Amino acid sequence: MSAAPSPSNLSNNLANPSAKETKTLILASTSKYRKELLGRLGLPFETISPEVDETPLPKETPELIAVRLAQAKALAISLENPNAYVIGSDQVVDLHGAAMGKPGDHDRAMAQLQILRGQTVKFHTAVCLAHGGQAKTVNVITEVKFRELKDSVLEAYLLAETPYDCAGSAKSEGLGICLLEHVRSDDPTALIGLPLIAVCSLLREAGFSIPA
Repeated sequence: MSAAPSPSNLSNNLANPSAKETKTLILASTSKYRKELLGRLGLPFETISPEVDETPLPKETPELIAVRLAQAKALAISLENPNAYVIGSDQVVDLHGAAMGKPGDHDRAMAQLQILRGQTVKFHTAVCLAHGGQAKTVNVITEVKFRELKDSVLEAYLLAETPYDCAGSAKSEGLGICLLEHVRSDDPTALIGLPLIAVCSLLREAGFSIPA
């Protein structure tokens, strides 16, 4: 797990609130996967969809895309809710330096899986915690190798699970695990969409008690 650099105008240290302060937690996402993952921690939180342009910048690396968008999502909601602690996250597939995001539909998902067949790729899953104009971001890297599978197998998988809202077109927590040869990461939840080990560290640093 590697800490990503924060922009110069952001502090890397979030001030710890007092023990008696009521802390509001917001997930800057409407992703059902991230909502389920954050819910595992037992903390009360609300979800708000951030209005962020996710178009990659020219010559931007997959890691920088994930980091920038995680920060942008968290800060967009934090600016509107300055007293809240806001979690933003983003995931980008890194295929030898080329970024790959969510397919959106069946044909694009099939094209992604055909490209990924037999390849070892990196999933960059960045998470940012923002509060009062300050933010800290961590990027968790997961190495995944896809199996060499026939088009008929890929087609059957896509029809069964329709993972069109998942970067890389495979749900590792579901049937998509059958497409993979190996997964290597310091955080098993990162590949699903929200690295909970990093989230716990960020929240504890900000004064949250986990378990609550």
